[in-house]
Amino acid sequence: MRFSDIKGNQEVKNALASMVDSGKVPHAIMFHENEGCGGIAMAMAFLQYLMCSVRGGEDSCGTCPTCNKINKLIHPDIHFIFPVASGSKVSTDKPTSESYAKYWRELVVENPFFLENELNAALGIESKSSVIAVAEAKGVIDTLALSALEGGYRCIVVYLPEKMNAETANRLLKSIEEPPALTQFVFITHAPEKVLVTISSRCLAIRLLPLSREEVAEVLVERFGKAPEEAADASAMSGGSVGKALAYLAEAEEAEADFQLLSSLLRALASKDLSAALDAGEAMAALPSREKQKAFCKYMSEAFRSIFMLQQNLPQMVSAPEREMSLFKEVAPRVRRTFARQAEEHMNRVYMLIERNVNQKILFCDLVDRLYTMV
Repeated sequence: MRFSDIKGNQEVKNALASMVDSGKVPHAIMFHENEGCGGIAMAMAFLQYLMCSVRGGEDSCGTCPTCNKINKLIHPDIHFIFPVASGSKVSTDKPTSESYAKYWRELVVENPFFLENELNAALGIESKSSVIAVAEAKGVIDTLALSALEGGYRCIVVYLPEKMNAETANRLLKSIEEPPALTQFVFITHAPEKVLVTISSRCLAIRLLPLSREEVAEVLVERFGKAPEEAADASAMSGGSVGKALAYLAEAEEAEADFQLLSSLLRALASKDLSAALDAGEAMAALPSREKQKAFCKYMSEAFRSIFMLQQNLPQMVSAPEREMSLFKEVAPRVRRTFARQAEEHMNRVYMLIERNVNQKILFCDLVDRLYTMV
């Protein structure tokens, strides 16, 4: 990641480059960003400029071995700390950032504008409360006791220091206050007021401003390959955050996929096409998580309610987008008047069985079979 790869915050980029060029780099810097606005990207561009041996002008070269390692997040002298918890992807009861290094690296390389919930999903700890525990501080102290493997800077990047408990902060305090030579701390926070004063008071605070709509749209098009029209729509909803714009587009894509699956199922049932209905059941079973399956069940329940209301000649009771309303009007006259009520009862049963971890393929195949007999 080079400074030239980052949209916006030109004054910050100039200031960081000037610090490095003058040899007056604060040993601890804290970037304050709104979530998804590029704090990780700015931190990596700064470290790349700091550590690049052939930098010139106002940017790192981007091609030397050091830059290549930093771009891939495999530089041995850059260590990442972020909030973790025990989860499904690691076997230890007391995990550290190192335990999840593989998943962190994959996420950051793919999307350095990720949101916190996306980090938790990547680590497999969605339902857990994550924290930067004291074991992380012990690891930092041990790391700083060793020489840099490549003979230059040793860098510690701490993501979300507001999730650091007091014991961890106290252990790190001396290392941050009086670090060994050629040691660089970089903190990235979304809530500087929640960072322990013992840490924040020893850092140079730098505010990263949200991007303009135009800059968000450019990132979406140039880095993530989005169409200009959808990028413009997402940037208007983003509040200057690329991460939030991507989340908005993902939700739109997911909503489209859900609608297509619902449409396939209802039309197959209305046409008495058992093979196509079973295909839709397979697709429901293939949804990526139980939470996604439960959410789709709720979506189907709302569809059955809408069909019931249309059958009762109460279209004013249906609140749905135009394309969904069109689908419901198409299906309502083609199914029995008892269908929607009976289907809703089965959906409640399916929802309960998903929570009990019943085999999804069997569960959705059975559901489709029951719905088929009620049409």
